[in-house]
Amino acid sequence: MSIDVKDYASTVPIAWCPGCGNFAILNSAKKALSDLGFPSERVVICTGIGQAPKLPHYMRVNTFNGLHGREVAAAIGVKLAANDLTVVVHAGEGGAYGEGGNHMTHAIRRNVDMTVVVHDNLYYALTKGQASPTTPEGTITRIQPDGVPSKPLNPLALAISQSCSFVGQGTSARPDLLAELLKAAIRHRGFSLVHVLQTCPSWDKIHTPQFYLDHCYELEPDYDPRNREAALSLVMTPGERHPLGVLYLEDRPLYDDSVLHGIKEPMRRRGVNPGAVEKFLDRFK
Repeated sequence: MSIDVKDYASTVPIAWCPGCGNFAILNSAKKALSDLGFPSERVVICTGIGQAPKLPHYMRVNTFNGLHGREVAAAIGVKLAANDLTVVVHAGEGGAYGEGGNHMTHAIRRNVDMTVVVHDNLYYALTKGQASPTTPEGTITRIQPDGVPSKPLNPLALAISQSCSFVGQGTSARPDLLAELLKAAIRHRGFSLVHVLQTCPSWDKIHTPQFYLDHCYELEPDYDPRNREAALSLVMTPGERHPLGVLYLEDRPLYDDSVLHGIKEPMRRRGVNPGAVEKFLDRFK
């Protein structure tokens, strides 16, 4: 099916700061979904709270906004209830790896068929620039005037070590490459993590678009993403250069299949017995 990127256009005014990397990520997300031929009504984007989670507000698409860091948990529920829909999460690194790190870890372990796109600008941008799980050690912020005392989390190494079935990295500085990476992630059957290195002109004057153009490189065509040891070595080797593309792939059974026991019809089409739901909820009063 041919879908025009304009089918995903929204009339909601965009509230991001001028120069924010989210603009490029938004365009890449719309291009990826339209290139894949997915009608907007067949896509659900789950988010929490923050600058990255505003993304589906600026698209004509089904959206579930939940609590900060709980977007992955909500998306799992959506996918299991509506397994005929394409489910995507957009989150900042704070929600995904901080408050929601437990949900992320177990979604990777279970291998739910969904795509999580993490916008990593190294700060909690919406709440005025506090250090996030990926802020480099020693970085001075408003509430860390002596510098961040902890080493940053390495989410790529964590995902690969836990056998995440698809791990990729892109950057808002290269939106066309990011769109292709998002298409590959969404097509993949299993849990896909796409880590996006993103600029933040409000709180970070170092990691500019030019910085990422200078410090990122595309993986060579002969790179083997199924070599786990090589992938771990790639993302754990210290240095200022960041690889872009599909870093790791692993074939694993789907959690969806084991839970749904091969049932193809979405659970949402079976209807709901209000009396049964009320009786269940009474147990928690």
